[in-house]
Amino acid sequence: MIPAVDALLKDIRNKRIAPVYLIHGDEPFYLDRIAEELEKVAVPIAERGFNQFVLFGKDTDAGAVLNYARRYPFMAERQLVLVKEAQQMSGINDKSTQTLFEDYALNPLASTILMLCYVKEEGKSGLDERKSWVKAFAAKGKLLSIKKLYDAKIPDWVGEYCREQGVKISPKACQLLADHIGNDLKRLASEIDKMLINLHVGEEISAATVERFVGISKEYNVFELQKALVQRDVIKANQIIDYFGRNPKDNPLVVILAQLFGYFSKVILVQASKDQTDKGLAPLLGVNPYFVKDYLTAARTFPLSKVAAIINSIRRADARSKGIDAPTMNEGDILRELVFEVLH
Repeated sequence: MIPAVDALLKDIRNKRIAPVYLIHGDEPFYLDRIAEELEKVAVPIAERGFNQFVLFGKDTDAGAVLNYARRYPFMAERQLVLVKEAQQMSGINDKSTQTLFEDYALNPLASTILMLCYVKEEGKSGLDERKSWVKAFAAKGKLLSIKKLYDAKIPDWVGEYCREQGVKISPKACQLLADHIGNDLKRLASEIDKMLINLHVGEEISAATVERFVGISKEYNVFELQKALVQRDVIKANQIIDYFGRNPKDNPLVVILAQLFGYFSKVILVQASKDQTDKGLAPLLGVNPYFVKDYLTAARTFPLSKVAAIINSIRRADARSKGIDAPTMNEGDILRELVFEVLH
């Protein structure tokens, strides 16, 4: 859990609720989670029909939102006005609209809770916290920016999410989910929830559980490819990349290359480190101590010069995947050539 998100959720659960909220960023999982928590707490179930309004940015504008916000609750202590995907609201980037929100945020109605959830869309600039209307929300309520987690943090997030659900998960299962799904927290949570439904009481989520319920091949995944490369198992490595080539939608080249690049980058860190203990290397690599032995094995298998050459080959493969230097090579051919360069 992101500390600032955790603190805000605790405040909401303990009914320490602000009159205005502006939650923004490029991680919709937490934006939705905060909104859902506020919906649970702000207005009693029996009063929601008249005093809870959930609006979507594309279907509304500032005038409509503030009309709801300025009305008084119907036979109740307070009301909730929640705007999801506020970035799509008509005129949200106009000075006049922002002034309307600024004026309201500086003098909010005590009986109204107004929350705007503003998602940073890909390829677009996010919310500018230097704007006076944004500062008004911070001055009178809560302003929170939530950024996507870095890929290296995803295995830890998976483990923490499982602990919150009261279930244990193995380090390998965490890594498998992270490698297969990436930093899409909504999808990760959905896949974990799906597994929870099928688990027996007290059962741990293992790598086999992930393979069974998430649809990851037990034999043909990036974990096994890395293992085959380190063991210099030419046959196994080629079987895996042939499988990837036949199933490109489930095994996109860009993801495979990113994972291999991350793996061999960590191998260089191991080779450069004076501390070769599990305890010393785990924080350096940002991995569970369970995986340190794999990197130590790779560091012994490949000399530093070879690892540097492998990383260069991965960079070249990435360029080729974008049509640079090899416009006619398909993904399977690019991967086959990369594996050949690693093993020879």
